[in-house]
Amino acid sequence: MQDYSIEKVAEIVAGTLTVQTNQTVISELVIDSRKLNSPASSLFFAIVTNRNDGHKYIEELINRGVQNFCVKNVPPEFESKANFVIVSDTLEALQKLTAYHRSQFNYPVIGITGSNGKTIVKEWLWQLLSEEKTIVRSPQSYNSQVGVPLSVWQMGLLHDLAIFEAGISQPGEMVKLEEVIKPNIGLITNIGSAHDQYFNSAEQKTKEKLMLFRNADQVIYCRDSDIIHEGLFHSGLFADKITGSHERNFFSWGWHDDSKLRITNILKDNFNTSIEAVYNEKQLAITIPFTDEASVENAMHCWAVMLLLGYGPEVTRSRMLKLVPVAMRLEMKEGINGSLIINDSYSSDLDSLANALDFLIQQSRHENKTVILSDMLQSSVDEEQLYGTIAQLLKQKGINRLIGIGESIIRHQHLFSMPGQYFKSTEDFITQLPHLIFSNEGILIKGARVFAFERIIELLQQKAHETVLEVNLSSLVHNLNYFRSQIKPSTKVMAMVKAFSYGSGSFEIANILQFHHVDYLGVAYADEGVELRKAGISLPVMVMNPEMTGMELMIRYGLEPEIYSFRTLELFAKTAETLKHRSANSTLIHLKLDTGMHRLGFMEEELDELVYTLEKYPHLKIGSAFSHLAGSESEELDAFTHQQIECFERMTKKLANALGYPFMRHILNSAGITRHAYAQFDMVRLGISLYGISSIKEIQDKLEVVSSLKSVISQIKVIKEGETVGYNCRWKAPRVSKIAIIPIGYADGLGRKLSNGKGIMFLNDQLVPIIGSINMDMTVLDITGIEAEEGDEVEVFGNKIPINTIAENLETIPYEILTGISRRVKRVYFQE
Repeated sequence: MQDYSIEKVAEIVAGTLTVQTNQTVISELVIDSRKLNSPASSLFFAIVTNRNDGHKYIEELINRGVQNFCVKNVPPEFESKANFVIVSDTLEALQKLTAYHRSQFNYPVIGITGSNGKTIVKEWLWQLLSEEKTIVRSPQSYNSQVGVPLSVWQMGLLHDLAIFEAGISQPGEMVKLEEVIKPNIGLITNIGSAHDQYFNSAEQKTKEKLMLFRNADQVIYCRDSDIIHEGLFHSGLFADKITGSHERNFFSWGWHDDSKLRITNILKDNFNTSIEAVYNEKQLAITIPFTDEASVENAMHCWAVMLLLGYGPEVTRSRMLKLVPVAMRLEMKEGINGSLIINDSYSSDLDSLANALDFLIQQSRHENKTVILSDMLQSSVDEEQLYGTIAQLLKQKGINRLIGIGESIIRHQHLFSMPGQYFKSTEDFITQLPHLIFSNEGILIKGARVFAFERIIELLQQKAHETVLEVNLSSLVHNLNYFRSQIKPSTKVMAMVKAFSYGSGSFEIANILQFHHVDYLGVAYADEGVELRKAGISLPVMVMNPEMTGMELMIRYGLEPEIYSFRTLELFAKTAETLKHRSANSTLIHLKLDTGMHRLGFMEEELDELVYTLEKYPHLKIGSAFSHLAGSESEELDAFTHQQIECFERMTKKLANALGYPFMRHILNSAGITRHAYAQFDMVRLGISLYGISSIKEIQDKLEVVSSLKSVISQIKVIKEGETVGYNCRWKAPRVSKIAIIPIGYADGLGRKLSNGKGIMFLNDQLVPIIGSINMDMTVLDITGIEAEEGDEVEVFGNKIPINTIAENLETIPYEILTGISRRVKRVYFQE
């Protein structure tokens, strides 16, 4: 990485510079105040979006040592405290700076776009080419208007190849990314339906994506995609201005006769796919260790790149066979002795290490943090420089202990300042494991595939039975952002995490919500809030069912109660007064108003008495007044919903006038955000829809599944016609039948009403019925005619079987199912 002076940065982005600190060198770009590594050498871009403004983090960053900022305006109170580059558009300035940085390097750059498969193709190319090449590539799926510049900024003199993704969601975006990436080689994976709503047609979207390649020397694509082929030949972007020829620009593959790499045959067995093709009139073949269609498509793109770069058939064939699955997500699970395990054991490179460390810091509630790290198998990189960079990164992230595995990291252990233990191999580590101490710490396990770190994970994770609830944190964030896109920028968000976050977990969910700046959390009882406070959650927390026994705890832990009756008001006021919470530090409360649902809450006719009572307790302050809608999702109840909202407005106006100070108002739940957006007031409350479940189809189609309940086959048996299964012999085999026993039962939360054909599960791409009675700990499936083995995964609900389907079969609602998943079911958390 070459460094830039702040003066040079100002020149590149055409900004106005106010300098307070001379001789400042910029090596890191920051857009997120939570991801700060080297304050003195960082340049913070105050990006302005519809929902956030980076300028409000300037004071915090100055206090943390940041000296350089790119801003639209300088807050007067900070003018003399840092260097400021003033521009009209900070995002545009970020893109200008990184476009200039890209222009300083002459090695090849591969730009990848398309609807699906971008990240897989990028990571597989890294696997295939990194033996000879020192490759810089997009971290994870950094392919947005901000992600692409941050990816390109990583380019340095030690690299000799770059691979970057580019994704768009609306017209006009790709031109900006093309100016940053400037790819020599372009690759488009496919055209799907993502973001269709922002384009007039699929043809318009295709042309927009192809803008990435307007200056590329070569474009790789699938000839069988008519829309991409037509776009390349009729967009006008690629024709030679003199001859009109396109041929020199395109490298096509596919079954089509005029494909440069023409597929002639595909053969699949249980584990591998063999692909035969003709290239330059020669027969070629590769085998990949995957059988799904998406992997075949992704492998073909990679094969085309290798041929274009001049790799021979033997090298290509041997490396294709060694491709490994791309870890698209980080896995988090409970470890031994109160530890937390972060599993990223499928790759080992500098870029993904930095992301994994951020996730460890973000999610771990433990003060002590350990990294178990293998050798980084990048033979073309100078080892001293590589491990020196790793050592600096671990130090910046505050890692307390390093366990290094491999001969290379042993040779460079002198570079690491934190305490460390080193082992030549995974076997050596496992042998010594009984003598090592792991307790109450966050542990990141990161290693190259050849080190087989899954054996370490198996030993360090907390043992539990094989039924797990997988919780996708990235999907949770997607759902949060979807609802944020439906509300005004000024509207706050309260996220409900009551009932163990609808069965999904406590701290883990609250922490990711805190990281993504929700404004409030809602819990049912005080002990739920206390648990969050003890785990380090600092967000405001509203307790919706305050009990007398928990009122002192609420005050001590800074929790804010829902007050719904004169009794709860008097009890809480007296408790607060006893603990001497006077007006100097008022205690916040939230008033529940009954606007027609007729559960908890003050009635409209009680407002005068409520105001009179509140005036007796000046040490209490109203944080918000709120109410619940009884039928916000139902069109038939819209008239009643409007009545509730009108009642709420009357009641809150009367309260505000009487009390003489403003407070927040909120009445909308998830369905209300979509169907009654006019009533957003100051805040909205997200409940089960945050977890990917809605009764409204147009909302459900926009949400991603957060929780998936999965188990495995414990045993497979073949029984004779007429034999029975389970207690009371309720199921009799109508033929010779193959059955599978699954270690999940009603003690895990699987409703007994799903017994004997009413319920289904998903096994190896097929739906299979539950047979016999569901037991406390076991369920039996009829898998006759299905290829399956003991240990195969079974989905109870998730992406294949919507939880709404299970709820319908049980004649209940998804809330009951999610909250009924037993605590003995292990929660495993992922981040894509």
